[in-house]
Amino acid sequence: MTDAATPSMMSTRRAWAGTAVLSASLLVITMDMTILNIALPTMSQDLRPSGEQLLWIVDVYSLVLAGLLVAASAVADRWGRKKLLLTGYAVFAVASILVLFADSAGMVIAIRAALGVGGAMVMPTTLSMIRTIFTDAKQRAMALAVWSAVAGLGAAVGPLVGGLLLEHLSWHAAFLVNVPLMVIAVIAGAFLLPESRSDKPGAWDWPTIGLSFSGMVALMWSIKKFGKESSLLVPSAWLALALAVVALTVFVRRGLRQDDPMLDVGLFRSRPFTGGIAAALGSMFAMAAALLLLAQWLQSVEGSSPIRTGVQLIPLALAAAAASLAAPKLAERIGPRAVLAASIAISGIGMTAIYLTPGELHYRAVVVSLCLVGAGIGSLAVGSVLIMSGSPEHRAGNAAAMEETSYEVGSVLGVAVLGSIASVMYRADLDAVDSFANLPADVTAPARESIGAAVDVAGQAGIPELADTAGRAFTASMQTTSLVGGVVMLAVAVLVWCVVPKGTTLEPGAH
Repeated sequence: MTDAATPSMMSTRRAWAGTAVLSASLLVITMDMTILNIALPTMSQDLRPSGEQLLWIVDVYSLVLAGLLVAASAVADRWGRKKLLLTGYAVFAVASILVLFADSAGMVIAIRAALGVGGAMVMPTTLSMIRTIFTDAKQRAMALAVWSAVAGLGAAVGPLVGGLLLEHLSWHAAFLVNVPLMVIAVIAGAFLLPESRSDKPGAWDWPTIGLSFSGMVALMWSIKKFGKESSLLVPSAWLALALAVVALTVFVRRGLRQDDPMLDVGLFRSRPFTGGIAAALGSMFAMAAALLLLAQWLQSVEGSSPIRTGVQLIPLALAAAAASLAAPKLAERIGPRAVLAASIAISGIGMTAIYLTPGELHYRAVVVSLCLVGAGIGSLAVGSVLIMSGSPEHRAGNAAAMEETSYEVGSVLGVAVLGSIASVMYRADLDAVDSFANLPADVTAPARESIGAAVDVAGQAGIPELADTAGRAFTASMQTTSLVGGVVMLAVAVLVWCVVPKGTTLEPGAH
């Protein structure tokens, strides 16, 4: 470390105080993401976004964040992790304020992109700072578990706060709640967090940044285009996909050939590191779309108010928080390999249960699924420990960037791929109903875009049977998507079991 305030010199008390600040900032960002799920139906009624715009409102944050993680971690290693973190807090706050001027779906997408810039500064920095301020492996594992547990609590607080706000205020409040929380984070971080830099930062490389960002954008655009057209015969999408493959391939090969790369892809030579990344990527791919669809199902099909929806999603977050704290201790007894693979499999079973529910889907069955999925999400804290302990300290920023990239890319791809599948199935089921086909075009067109629009149009036109038809179609598409996600998670569990070596522990360098 080049800074005088070396993290290793910190007292244990200050290290845990710093962890509290870092975890609290994660709470805000996670809460913001779950609040959005609650606010989407209300936002859709006000702004009337198209199906593609709705996906972009959800996805653009993660896309920008993931695209900038490499650059952000490199800047933090050189400029200082604390400086970049506090700057990220400020960007997040300013972007949230701008929602006061948003009167179209396009403006909301732009604001979400700005939030992604702030998130890119915050997310990897919190992980890399925890990696550097704790020298004891057990304390570091517990700190990372707390970090993950707070994410679970954010998932619980988000829907509740969002529900309370939307009961009395407009959807704009879902963004504005970030502002005072980020102001507090800036003040607390300035006093409690130490500054740290990498003593061996990789060489600054603009081509690497351009390749990673452009490759991911092209990849996402192609997937969305295929989903929107409901066909693989889309030349422009194939062209974008080809560009993505070329850009990302060159990106990886460039990193492997450089003596001092900005992003050390050679970290994947560590099997525990690779297993942790695979767990994060595969799990988020499967869960992101299914949980997004579930929030919409509770409001648009079950008729729950925003605050009631928040309460109904609490089992997921509480299970995740509890599992995050228990997983490291369990991993010390039976090994992180068994804990990580089993937890992912449990989540897969939970998602599959939504599809296998006999008869009409009801909330009681959903609760069981939420608890199982939450337990699996929480146990990913063990994967985080494997990722961070499987990398040298001077590459903590790289490891954090890769972990956050795996979470965000998995989430974005999951929403794009599984969300598109759900949309295609939803429209196909609607079109197959004769009574729906006989309705006027000004009614069927918005109803085909989303379940929220269908319910809204049905109420305005006085056609309650349209809402029932759309509800059945959406439920069927959500159940099938959950099955696909569950199968993916079970496959990821097998992959993690095979990749992580037997006898792996949470101790750095012990695997």
